[in-house]
Amino acid sequence: MNSLRVGIGYDVHPFSKERELVIGGEKIPYPCGLAGHSDADVLVHAIIDSLLSAANMGDIGRMFPDDDDRYRGISSIALLEHVGRQLSDSGIGIVNIDTIVICEEPKIYSYIDKMQGNIASALNNLDKKRIGIKGTTTERLGFIGRGEGIAAQAVSLIKLY
Repeated sequence: MNSLRVGIGYDVHPFSKERELVIGGEKIPYPCGLAGHSDADVLVHAIIDSLLSAANMGDIGRMFPDDDDRYRGISSIALLEHVGRQLSDSGIGIVNIDTIVICEEPKIYSYIDKMQGNIASALNNLDKKRIGIKGTTTERLGFIGRGEGIAAQAVSLIKLY
């Protein structure tokens, strides 16, 4: 029986001057990165949670606990590759993923094509046209508007075979 399922993911990380900024698997020149147990790739974390939610496989915190040293500093793209393999092994295909990165700075527009490629490659060479990435601001409101961090949201549609 074929069926479609949708999942939503959200992630947020504060800025850290001791880290490089990685969004969508892409290093972005910026004075600081994001704090977190892994590389703190806020976009990939939101995508992982949306995929796991749609597949009813838990969430990123259960699959890759932040108290497990195996995941300290790990590339979130590597975590996404693992999730992609699990979905494929379970007979699940990805229909599409749509995301939004919420930050005042940096502007991400010129990195979107590379981000789509990184994410598509991690997901068994998914057609990158199935991955939507947008950026927005909070019009200088709240913690994001004050430049304290970055958030991301993702929604994924999967097909069970």
